[in-house]
Amino acid sequence: MTDTREQIATLSPTRVNLAIAALALGGFSIGTTEFVTMGLLPDIADGLGLSIPEAGHAISAYALGVVVGAPLFAVVGAKLPRRAMLLGLMLLFGVGNLATAAAQGNLSLIGARFVAGLPHGAYFGVAALVAASLVAEARRARAIAGSMLGLPIANVIGVPAATWLGQQAGWRSAYIAVALIGIVTTAALLTWVPHQPPCLDATARRELGALRQRQVWLTLGVGTVGFGGMFAMYSYIAPTMTDLAGLDSKWMPIILASYGLGMVAGMVLGGRVVDRSVRRSLVGSLISMGILLAIFTVAAHNAITASIGIFLMAVAASVLVLGLQVRLMDVAEHAQTLAATLNHAALNAANALGAWLGGLVILVGWGYTAPSWVGVALAGGGLVVLTYSLLLERRASAPTPTQPA
Repeated sequence: MTDTREQIATLSPTRVNLAIAALALGGFSIGTTEFVTMGLLPDIADGLGLSIPEAGHAISAYALGVVVGAPLFAVVGAKLPRRAMLLGLMLLFGVGNLATAAAQGNLSLIGARFVAGLPHGAYFGVAALVAASLVAEARRARAIAGSMLGLPIANVIGVPAATWLGQQAGWRSAYIAVALIGIVTTAALLTWVPHQPPCLDATARRELGALRQRQVWLTLGVGTVGFGGMFAMYSYIAPTMTDLAGLDSKWMPIILASYGLGMVAGMVLGGRVVDRSVRRSLVGSLISMGILLAIFTVAAHNAITASIGIFLMAVAASVLVLGLQVRLMDVAEHAQTLAATLNHAALNAANALGAWLGGLVILVGWGYTAPSWVGVALAGGGLVVLTYSLLLERRASAPTPTQPA
């Protein structure tokens, strides 16, 4: 790592910024393909002769690919140079999206989306490690935030553009376009991201050692439970806005854009906040998220206050994601790659947990404000797990009292 640091120190600020931009472009590609399926679901269903629920299995298949691929590639690629691993992941990403465009039925669609999801978590995890290695220790959160910025930008620009393209030129065109962006990303990574030699003492066994670290599991628990609070509310944002706020569905893109803009603002703010204190940023973001979700139960009855609330919750959520990414890198010791990639597996688990619990309270008839109260409880649960984690950490670092003679 010292040799790599010395090599990176010779890079100009422009080259560092271009490298981080290349990493972010990959995040833009992945973010676009992750969410565009939701916007094109009716078109996909019509095109393949499927029902909406059947076509919806493609979304679940992608999420499953993320959960499987994150630890798999971290372990299998332990000895690979990180730039080479990023290039391989983007190649697989392109294959998965081209296979999606070529799908002829439900099974081939599900298989293609599973393959497209495999590189997701591993890419963001490895990109975070590469970005952190390009700058001084005091600026690593800002560099990681830059590498992750493509994901929220995808929600603001990429997803609406790909959805429009798919509606105008056929749903398959959206996935072809995403695959082409993946090709451009591969060229950018090859051109601007500096080569980093492989870690010769890295092994699959050492990476799996992260799973023996209690603090790794606790941090993943914070993400799965705490971030699930956001998904409990956001998964049902469309019916919440139309039923409670009386918003015409044609204005939903603006509501969704407010979430994407909040994510962008949160990443920019989070880079500075997390660099100052990882612990305080995590505590603050969870408390903020819980308070905002509680306020949203009232704000959701008005489209303007709801959009402001969604923007602010996205800011808090982005700070939380960034803080979790950095904390995992801190507590994983030598198993950096696996820990970094597992963050995105945990966030997808949070998605499933939050959406499931939010759906349950709607199903029993508690209304569309109930998912926000579920979110408050989950944010509180994440804060409890984090507090326990920090207390254990403080106890472990406390000096041992001198025993009397």
